[in-house]
Amino acid sequence: MKPTLVILAAGMASRYGSMKQIQSFGPDGETIMDYSIYDAIKAGFGKVVFIIREEFAEQFKAIFEPKLAGKIETDYVYQHLEDYTKGYPIPADRAKPWGTAHAVLCCKGKVNEPFAVINADDYYGRDAFDKAVDFLNNQCNASTFALVGYELQKTLSENGSVSRGVCTADANQNLTEINERTKIYRENGEIVYEDEAGKHPLPGNSLVSMNYFCFSPDFIDMCEDMFTAFLEAKGQELKSEFFIPYAANEFIQSGKGVLKVLPTSAQWFGVTYKEDAPGVQAAINALVEAKVYPASLWK
Repeated sequence: MKPTLVILAAGMASRYGSMKQIQSFGPDGETIMDYSIYDAIKAGFGKVVFIIREEFAEQFKAIFEPKLAGKIETDYVYQHLEDYTKGYPIPADRAKPWGTAHAVLCCKGKVNEPFAVINADDYYGRDAFDKAVDFLNNQCNASTFALVGYELQKTLSENGSVSRGVCTADANQNLTEINERTKIYRENGEIVYEDEAGKHPLPGNSLVSMNYFCFSPDFIDMCEDMFTAFLEAKGQELKSEFFIPYAANEFIQSGKGVLKVLPTSAQWFGVTYKEDAPGVQAAINALVEAKVYPASLWK
């Protein structure tokens, strides 16, 4: 059975106002997501599962179903605030969804094979998908998960600081910790991050997480147990979120297994700031000119 690609797209509607307004970057109107799906098909994924908001489902399907019909199996998961809360009292003023690990939990029953999870609005590059498929087909099991690690210097924005999870791995490429650095930028030819103690240098080849994870379906069941504990601890906080790195870290720290770091040489890009959009468009145009992608992905 081929692995599945899960795309976290439930937050996109709030940023773009309507699914019809997902930004086009490719020569034939392609979104960043289109390039991820194209790379996933080439790498050997057999299905793509979109996690979206139910109110945008028809618009979303109208955009993607005609393109993908006959090319890859598709399915949809809707993330609702009350899903898997098991009667837990949700604060009346809570509007924000419960986060990315809760989104993965909403895939329970729909995803029953090894799977990768990515963000809808990040470009990850073909090498990342090749590495993920190789891992999912040959190493992934209930006690061995992975994340794709990017070189920090290939994930920065020219238009402001970024937040990145800086990974530390042991000699076997098993993740030992992720340190969230919330203000990373280039200054005088160096990469630095800021915290309450001041500025600190960061090596450009540091491996960082860009939210590209590889799991067996056992992770979904683990998320269900962890989510119950999360609600008890933080469920009354209006903006608390149950994130995938939080659940992955809990998996490691509890001794349930290991999380491999799969280094990739790929260049990441995405729209962290609206000013990043022209650079993303130029990067995609350069890839098309270099014949990495056809001028029209789906024709």
